[in-house]
Amino acid sequence: MAAVGDLHCREDQHGRFRHLVKQVNATADLLVLCGDLTDRGMLEEGKVLAEELSALRVPCAAVLGNHDYEHGQVKDICAELAKVGIHILDGDHFIFEKVLGVAGVKGFGGGYGNATLQAFGEAQTKGFVQEAVTESLKLEAALSHLDTPRKIIIMHYSPIPETLEGENIEIRPFLGTSRLAMPIDHYGAEAVFHGHAHHGALQGKTKNGIPVFNVAMPLLARHTPDQRYVLLEV
Repeated sequence: MAAVGDLHCREDQHGRFRHLVKQVNATADLLVLCGDLTDRGMLEEGKVLAEELSALRVPCAAVLGNHDYEHGQVKDICAELAKVGIHILDGDHFIFEKVLGVAGVKGFGGGYGNATLQAFGEAQTKGFVQEAVTESLKLEAALSHLDTPRKIIIMHYSPIPETLEGENIEIRPFLGTSRLAMPIDHYGAEAVFHGHAHHGALQGKTKNGIPVFNVAMPLLARHTPDQRYVLLEV
């Protein structure tokens, strides 16, 4: 299977992903996309991306990222992608050939470990924390309904701080939260894939040793410019 995130497709980028799609068709039997599919959350960007992905010859499951929400056109973007067979996950799952389950959520920020933001004080702070809790519960629900022999997890925000190494320390609490790691370690998975951290590290592990891959395309472009996705046998 192939995994990549942060495509940041713009309306003037017809043909930009043609080579990526061709490579995935030749090397993988499944593609997962880890958010920020569009650059500004515009419907026209979604239409261009759908046009690009229409050439896929393998199934594709995806989650959205923060950029996809920018202009409030998420439903329309998802509808365009659905027309070309892209399965957008938001607290649910996709089953591939009865043996591999893909659970997906966007995720959210909030920090890690003892520094995880708590729901105390202003209503705005409580709302921020609640969004992270909600995303974690959505992931838990998706995983609890998966009984496939193998499963993977896709999200946009990072569940661990290790894959954020390289990002400015000041912004790391906004790039993910360890609340997302709790259901991962509880239910288990073969691997977790996320994006969002363009300047982060390629790989880390949860406390229980589950591999976590940062597949943000700008990061992969610097490390593996000839193959801007992670290829993993699951």
